Amino acid sequence: MREAIDRLFSGTDTRSNGSLTIVALAAEADVHRMALLKRHSDLKNEFYERVQNQTHQTPGVEKRLRETVVKLKKTIESWATTSSPSPHHPDKPHQATGLDTSRSLGRLGSRSIGA
Repeated sequence: MREAIDRLFSGTDTRSNGSLTIVALAAEADVHRMALLKRHSDLKNEFYERVQNQTHQTPGVEKRLRETVVKLKKTIESWATTSSPSPHHPDKPHQATGLDTSRSLGRLGSRSIGA
């Protein structure tokens, strides 16, 4: 398996398309992808670490999570800035929660995903 990893990184792949993905690694190592994911999770994690360290790529899952966080922050900010009157007190704006959303979002954004 490690030989397959080395071949992918050196560009001397023999059985795959040479991309730095689990699918290509499984093909290069001549193992079923699910076997790699389930039985060799240590090697899978080692491969992902090496991809991230050597290519400085952010894993796709992390990218999608970060994009979702940004969208959710925008949604919460738009809710917080809308001033729809409260049905019980027309002279006061309605607030969905008593939370300080900017402070909560700041803490959420500062966390490292996957750490």
